[in-house]
Amino acid sequence: MAQVTAALVKELRDRTGLGMMECKKALADSGADIEKAIEELRKSSGMKAAKKAGRTAADGLVAVKVEGGYGVVLEVNSETDFVARDEGFQGFVASVLDKVYADKQTDIAAVMAGDLESARQALVQKIGENISPRRAQSIDAAVVGGYVHSNNRIAVIVGLTGGDEALAKDVAMHIAAVNPAVVSSDQMPAEVIAAEREIYAAQAADSGKPQEIVDKMIEGRVSKFLKESSLVDQPFVKDPDTTVGKLVKAAGATITAFVRFEVGEGIEKEEVDFAAEVAAQVAGAKA
Repeated sequence: MAQVTAALVKELRDRTGLGMMECKKALADSGADIEKAIEELRKSSGMKAAKKAGRTAADGLVAVKVEGGYGVVLEVNSETDFVARDEGFQGFVASVLDKVYADKQTDIAAVMAGDLESARQALVQKIGENISPRRAQSIDAAVVGGYVHSNNRIAVIVGLTGGDEALAKDVAMHIAAVNPAVVSSDQMPAEVIAAEREIYAAQAADSGKPQEIVDKMIEGRVSKFLKESSLVDQPFVKDPDTTVGKLVKAAGATITAFVRFEVGEGIEKEEVDFAAEVAAQVAGAKA
C-alpha cells in the first residue's frame, strides 16, 4: 500500500480546501490514491465546503478585542456583504476572535485547528458561501485601545506608553479615517521613499528649471509625502489645528504601534461576467 505522505496531504488540502485530518483520513482510506480520495470526499457532506473554497471571499467583517495592555484585531471573509450581516456568521467571527485573544495566537491555521474548523465547514454548508478567517494581529503595550468603524469594515488597535485607553481609542479612530502608513517618517521603508523620489524626479524633469531647483522641488515633495503618510504628523481628525503627535505628547504619551485592517484589502476580486456565465450554463444544458 502506498504511503500517506505530508506532500500528498498538502496536495489534497490544496485541491479540496478541507482540513488536514480529514484529508489524511481520506487518503488513508483510499490507499493514498488522491483521485479516489477526492471522489470519496465528493460524496461526503464536507465536500460542499471544499467546492466553495475556490471562490473569492473578499467581503466579511473585522473585529477587535482589547483588555488592559493587550489587544487583537481579526478579519474573517465571506463572499458577500449579505452573509457578513448574518447572525451565524457574526457569531462565528466572535468565536474566532475569542480564541485569538485567549490563546494570544495570531497564526490563523493554528487558531482554526480543531473545533473552529468544523464550525467553519458547518457554516459554509448552511450558508452556501466560502468563509475564510484571513488574518489576525496583536499589540502588547502599556496602554492599548481599539476602534471598529460602524460598518464593521475597518478596525484598528493602537499601543501607547502613557496616556489612557480613551486616548488610544481616539488615535485609533483617526487611523481608521486617514489610514497613515507608519507611526513616524523615520519608519518609512527606504524603498518606498526611493520610489516616490523617482516619480517626482520624472514629473520635474520636463519643468525646464535648473537642476538645483529641480532637486529642491523633489525633496520638498518627498517631505510632504512623508508628513502626509506619518501618523504623528497628520492633523488630528477631531481637531485639525493640532497634530496627532502633539495630541499624544500633551497627554504624556507616545505611540508604539498600530494595526489597521480593512475588509478585503489586497484581495483581488474575481470579476464575473454574469451574462457570459448564464450563456455558458444554457449552452451546457443544451449539449
